[in-house]
Amino acid sequence: MRKFETTVQELKDGVLKSVAQLAWEGKLTTGVLDIPEKLIPGPEAKMRCCIYKERAVINDRVKMAIGGDKAYPAMVEVMKVACDECPVTQIEVGPACRGCIATRCVHTCPKEAISIINHKATIDHSKCIMCGKCVSACPYSAIEKHQRPCERGCVPGAISMGENKKASIDVNKCVSCGACTYQCPFGAIMDKSYIVDVIQMLQGAERWDFRVYAVVAPSIAGQFAPATLGQVVTGLKMLGFHDVAEVALGADMTAEAESEELLEKGRLLSSCCPAFVDYVEKNFPDLAPLISHTPSPMVMIGKRIKERDPRARVVFIGPCVAKKREYQLGKTMGTVDCALTFEELYPLFASRDIDPENLEETPLDEASGFGRSFAHSGGVAAAVAQGLKEKGISEEKFQLRSVSCSGLAACKTELMKLRAALKTGNLEAVNFIEGMACEGGCVQGPGILIRSPRNQQDVEKHAQQADGRTIAAAVTGEDGKKPAKGKKTPAASASK
Repeated sequence: MRKFETTVQELKDGVLKSVAQLAWEGKLTTGVLDIPEKLIPGPEAKMRCCIYKERAVINDRVKMAIGGDKAYPAMVEVMKVACDECPVTQIEVGPACRGCIATRCVHTCPKEAISIINHKATIDHSKCIMCGKCVSACPYSAIEKHQRPCERGCVPGAISMGENKKASIDVNKCVSCGACTYQCPFGAIMDKSYIVDVIQMLQGAERWDFRVYAVVAPSIAGQFAPATLGQVVTGLKMLGFHDVAEVALGADMTAEAESEELLEKGRLLSSCCPAFVDYVEKNFPDLAPLISHTPSPMVMIGKRIKERDPRARVVFIGPCVAKKREYQLGKTMGTVDCALTFEELYPLFASRDIDPENLEETPLDEASGFGRSFAHSGGVAAAVAQGLKEKGISEEKFQLRSVSCSGLAACKTELMKLRAALKTGNLEAVNFIEGMACEGGCVQGPGILIRSPRNQQDVEKHAQQADGRTIAAAVTGEDGKKPAKGKKTPAASASK
């Protein structure tokens, strides 16, 4: 049994596993009401005031595990009963204040919101604009900015205090990056799950004469350790997937096409991260025309599989909540039929008593190292540069001036710089922005199992195993590397 990093992950895993087991058995309708009592048997409460509130939280998690509120457009929802009504975001003077005579805090405040009362700094919150200048000015670090974790983690500013001090999400600002789902220490925000849809798809494949393919994102490297990727592939086939493909191969296709598009247009914003694309469209609409028209790697690999197998159904498996939103909005052009996270794949395995680390390996080796490196910050820009190189484009013919943004805060900064440069007609400005909503890239996405700096190292090791394969060779399949004996690539099996 996996040792999770947080109790929130344990709760989520327990709910998803219970829902999945009932779905496989065809007992979801009758058994779903028993899940809260099964997971919270009592009689003692362990996390909340009483077992009844704990069960109420589980009940809301069950609703999210079977798709959440279908009428609510956001991919993440606040479970009101789970929200702990964290302290209101504001700047406070703590007990460390010495009542010094320098009063830097008073002098630095642009709104005159700080005064000295009884030899102690006091803040008038009706005047305070939360600029934080006093926090930096205080030599004793006595002034602190308290911010709700969910609000602090939401760069687009989509989360605020709603009625009754509960967190509230503005769907017009939310980009489905999913940062709030792991920033909230009470697990009060959860992404909707399509785990039941995937199970029903697998169960109906034979009856309705279609074949279900799993496409796994390159950030899967190391996520199921000590199980290898090959063992995970075997586990997926045991679940009922017809075959498995690398989304990294789709990344190779994206890099090849995007480098060509960059040559044609002269300036691009990357399109592989749907949360970044959504952020640009909502916050920088004037720059939205610069977003690459090249489909994301997920769409690219799904398109290839469906072109080769008309009976195919494609399920994306990765670290990303925004990919679910991309699918939900129909932006995948029919190439992808469902999406799961690694957090959902683990309980899906457990619901069928499949332990990947005890399985034989099934080789999966289609992509280049550049495609696999899409998973971490800097990988997309490097792949586009390689795409230009493989096309024989010299620096004299086209000078690539790229920047890789790790997290939406960095994206915001670079987009503002680009906007300013374009207004002044600066022809030497950045001409390719790689935007990643998650800090570090997909390797630190909200749906991962392990949140660690090692994730990037695991992906880099996975990329090195491509053994020098070029992007063009990966896309055409003509790289000289022979598939392992008995191996059927998704492309090969789709053609039969």
